[in-house]
Amino acid sequence: MDRRWIRASRLSDEYHEGIEMFIEYAKTNMPNNNGVFMCPCKKCFCLVPMEVDDIREHLIIYGFDEGYTKWVWHGENTPINECRNNDLSDDEIMGDRLDDMIRDVEDEINERPHVLERLLSDAQKPLYPGCTKYRRLSGLLKLFNLKAKHGWSDKSFTDLLNVLKDLLPEENELPNWIYEAKKILCPMVMGYKKIHACPNDCILYRNEYENCHSCVKCGASCYKKKEGNDNDDDDNVVTKGPPAKVLWYLPIIPRFKRLYANARDAKNLT
Repeated sequence: MDRRWIRASRLSDEYHEGIEMFIEYAKTNMPNNNGVFMCPCKKCFCLVPMEVDDIREHLIIYGFDEGYTKWVWHGENTPINECRNNDLSDDEIMGDRLDDMIRDVEDEINERPHVLERLLSDAQKPLYPGCTKYRRLSGLLKLFNLKAKHGWSDKSFTDLLNVLKDLLPEENELPNWIYEAKKILCPMVMGYKKIHACPNDCILYRNEYENCHSCVKCGASCYKKKEGNDNDDDDNVVTKGPPAKVLWYLPIIPRFKRLYANARDAKNLT
């Protein structure tokens, strides 16, 4: 579908015809919304639900958000048969996955509307004024993928953020340290459970072993030894402190949801 009208003059017939086409598209693909849709203008960024007449007025006054090229909040989805392995670039794949991940976490955080609102805002906010390729959220996800791929430390990643923030145009939305970046991505992080484990991999301290202080098979303490204490006698087994070993468990249902969130990946997994 031709969407060049989005960048046309708001006084032109092309732009007004494009608005009507967009509204009809939303009505056709989301027929059960009772005439209320997210407004995609440059002021609302798909964060505010409105009636059609108000959306039309906003689009004329403020203009259409030029970064909103995939109308996921107005019924547009990517059919599996359109996702071909050789036809999608990495950036397009990330864009599809980001849209799907946002829809996924929306169900998980719908009881915290301020968190969802901030996430949607970061997903629509340009990385810097005039940027059309990256949004604040997609840009950070790209950088964090590189961090994980190459094993960068938190300190080196913070140094990189500082350099990039200076290189980008002024008024850019890139955070300059990793703590702030993690706060932005926090709603996207998959939930996990930390389970204490025997340092010799005998048991997990859960279910019937949850209240044990030492392994029932090898006798090793489930806590780290105190400095200067190399004695393994039972009398010296500590009953509190940091665990000797921890298993990070990702629950299976959220894992499956994330695995199948992207249409191309879902086709390959099937």
